[in-house]
Amino acid sequence: MAKAMGKYLQRPVRFENIPFDGLIPSLKTGKIDLVISSMTVTAERSKSIDFSDPYLKMGLSILANKNSSIQSIADVDKPNTTVAVKKATTGHIYAIQHFHNAKILTFSDSPTCATEVAQGKADCMIYDQISIFENWRKYQDSTRAILQPFQTEEWAMGIRKGNDELRTQVNAFLKQFKEGGGFNDLGNKYFGENKKTFEQLGIPFYF
Repeated sequence: MAKAMGKYLQRPVRFENIPFDGLIPSLKTGKIDLVISSMTVTAERSKSIDFSDPYLKMGLSILANKNSSIQSIADVDKPNTTVAVKKATTGHIYAIQHFHNAKILTFSDSPTCATEVAQGKADCMIYDQISIFENWRKYQDSTRAILQPFQTEEWAMGIRKGNDELRTQVNAFLKQFKEGGGFNDLGNKYFGENKKTFEQLGIPFYF
């Protein structure tokens, strides 16, 4: 999507791999021009950065250890339950706001969260549906994916405050990309198995 946008804007694209909690600071200091990294639109983030139009609907879901009794989010906030979350994500924010009995383990990346669950060091992790599905595929013998979202969110591109010209251009690209079938092509190419599973479960797909 970013490469297609670069062609549309006639600008070269350079990717910077930055820890999630460093994305907004990097945007505000001018190190980067856009955040395109699973960023959920929230009221708190909108205080410090602007967002493009949403391009994807996503939900928070659960990866549970196979031996855990967790079946839904209602089962998570209990004594002796340990939850793994990725720092600064909406899963982390949700856990802080809603869990008063469970123990929260915070890590800098999602693969570590998934490993904790697979090894039984955490009862579950909460994160976006894409990551939960992919980590379940990796640890099918020891985990369960509870893909029905307990909180629905929208992803958008993060843009520096006041950069209205770029935001207008990005929104125009997103409109054209969607209408031209770009998101459908990406979904079929990269998330074909996800799409099939979601259809079987009756869960709306991302795009």
